[in-house]
Amino acid sequence: MMCALARRGPDSEGFEAWPGVGLGHRRLAIIDLSELGHQPMLAKDRSIGVVFNGCIYNFHELRRELIQHGQAFRSECDTEVLLAGYQQWGIDELVRRLRGMFAFAIWDEPRRTLSLVRDRLGVKPLVYSVNGREIAFASTVGALAFTGGRREIDPAAMVQYFDYGNVAGDQCILKGIRKLPPATILQWRDGSVEERSYWQLPEPEEPARITFEEAVEETEHRIVDSTRLRLIADVPIASLLSGGIDSTLVCWALAKLNANVTAFTVGVKGDQSDETADASATARQLGIAHEVVELPDEQPEALGEIAAAFSEPFASSSAQAMLRVSRAVRPMAKVLLTGDGGDDVFLGYPFLHAAWIGQRMAQWIPSFAAPGFHAAAGLLPPVGVARRAKNLLGYSTAGLSAYVAASNHMDFYAKYEIPGERLRGLTSARAAFEPSFASARRLLPDVLNYQHRMHFLGEFMPKVDGATMYHSLESRSPFLDQTVWEFAAGLPAETRFHGGALKAILREIVRKRLGEKVATRRKQGFTVPVERLLATKWTNALGVLTRPNELERQGWVRPGSLAAPIADARQEGYVPQQLWRLLLLEHWLERQAAG
Repeated sequence: MMCALARRGPDSEGFEAWPGVGLGHRRLAIIDLSELGHQPMLAKDRSIGVVFNGCIYNFHELRRELIQHGQAFRSECDTEVLLAGYQQWGIDELVRRLRGMFAFAIWDEPRRTLSLVRDRLGVKPLVYSVNGREIAFASTVGALAFTGGRREIDPAAMVQYFDYGNVAGDQCILKGIRKLPPATILQWRDGSVEERSYWQLPEPEEPARITFEEAVEETEHRIVDSTRLRLIADVPIASLLSGGIDSTLVCWALAKLNANVTAFTVGVKGDQSDETADASATARQLGIAHEVVELPDEQPEALGEIAAAFSEPFASSSAQAMLRVSRAVRPMAKVLLTGDGGDDVFLGYPFLHAAWIGQRMAQWIPSFAAPGFHAAAGLLPPVGVARRAKNLLGYSTAGLSAYVAASNHMDFYAKYEIPGERLRGLTSARAAFEPSFASARRLLPDVLNYQHRMHFLGEFMPKVDGATMYHSLESRSPFLDQTVWEFAAGLPAETRFHGGALKAILREIVRKRLGEKVATRRKQGFTVPVERLLATKWTNALGVLTRPNELERQGWVRPGSLAAPIADARQEGYVPQQLWRLLLLEHWLERQAAG
């Protein structure tokens, strides 16, 4: 298990044991690089042991408080605060005080109790498996798979991958393994397991308690403060910079703090998605060092690397870019600041704005008229201008079920009769959503919860953590600070969509600090245009799907079913996301089969 985590922690390894219990750790040294930061970290009498991944950003403050309580410290490492804090306050009070990203385990030998804890937003991964009276845990599914015999792939998780391109929620690709939910404490004692949540986001206050201008000012203050905290490190730090709002704000905050940080941008030469020019202009305006990392022109070199970096099948189109930039940054830095999380809480996605409009429409529709409007939506064709009207009518009458159905990817597989015998009879999780007018009237919070569970936790967080840690690099995002999320989530949608703009608060900060041109740039997203590249420069990569392959051998795909969709895609010059998912899944299955 420790060998499987070597790339996540190349600096040292440690193992400690008690009767029937073992803790192992691979360390990526960021704070206090000396041996005093070695893990597992133990109390003097070996009564308590801790293993920890992440960073406690307020550990200096907690350390001072613990010293006042009489706790003594040997290191300058944030890990020791977990050890002393548990001894002083117990697990619940300790976790309540933490500000950071973390997955950690504490073994309490006198009480024979194991505590597993995951941070509030699920930035750091933690998976576990219970087998009878035994429990095992790890940072990755790949490491945990080494406990016991060969584990079977879960067909239900495979259906989810076909539909979403990842395995989200608490489900894992292998049977018997579960992801610990964010903001959760799991305690195991004598074979008994108990889980409890320790935090939740506030509900938006209606009406707004502050003005839009006050929200902008407070957000700016919190972004600068959370960026300052993420500069706590005894190693060099770098930052990502795209042409967008979020990473621009992070780099602006770094410049304001006079941080000596180089910004990196992923370039895609000649493609409309390339943001190099905008990012370079921003870097010049901020006066910060800047480097561009170009993606290769020929084959998608990272297909095998994606299968290695993510221990579950993972088809995020930007994973390759994240791996590439992480590899480029690692020789120069050990910490990478990113702009992740801004869109999710400040409402930066167009579909969130559509959900809000649908919710407002539902307020004006009488309950008795909702079925008629819903029937009318079904008559509209799903193309052109009518598609938007169809979706909005569906959102305002059927709620979350209409939103979920609008992005159903399983129809593609059905059209070409692709699913194999092992998927026969299984349906996507989307099928479980029933039309609900009550959901339509609360659609934005329902969509936010769904998006958080299926995409934020299933794709966004694993992408950044998996890619950076594969190259022994720690990612940190100021927008993923709990104080930023608590403040933003408490603001009404009207404030966050002020003037009809996506993430209006963040745009206003950029307008004030960097000008109108930067603030009004079209949202692009940190991505790689795999649909176009697979149909042109990378077309040979699809060959593995037309030859005998693991997808067919293992019964996930009907033999011979992929030739037609690949031929159609090449002719159209555009490869659907579903084929990209199958291509990455094939590479993952080959790696699994090779052991």
